[in-house]
Amino acid sequence: MAKSNNRPRIKNEEQYEALVDKGYSKEKAARIANTENAGKKGGAASNYEDRTKKELYDQAKKIGIDGRSKMNKKQLISALRNN
Repeated sequence: MAKSNNRPRIKNEEQYEALVDKGYSKEKAARIANTENAGKKGGAASNYEDRTKKELYDQAKKIGIDGRSKMNKKQLISALRNN
């Protein structure tokens, strides 16, 4: 019988485990490993510093960062990088 697992299905288990081993939170590792292009290199995302505060706020809202409405651009960048 297969081992019971209480977490949602992960699209890229290998990438998930590697991210957790690097110290990423399980939530962030799952979010990354479940993206459409999980495991592929060469993302085309712009640098956080090149984005507007509204774009950063919207991204923080999308992933559920608490306290984002009181953060300035620098704080939003830090929160996004460390979530």
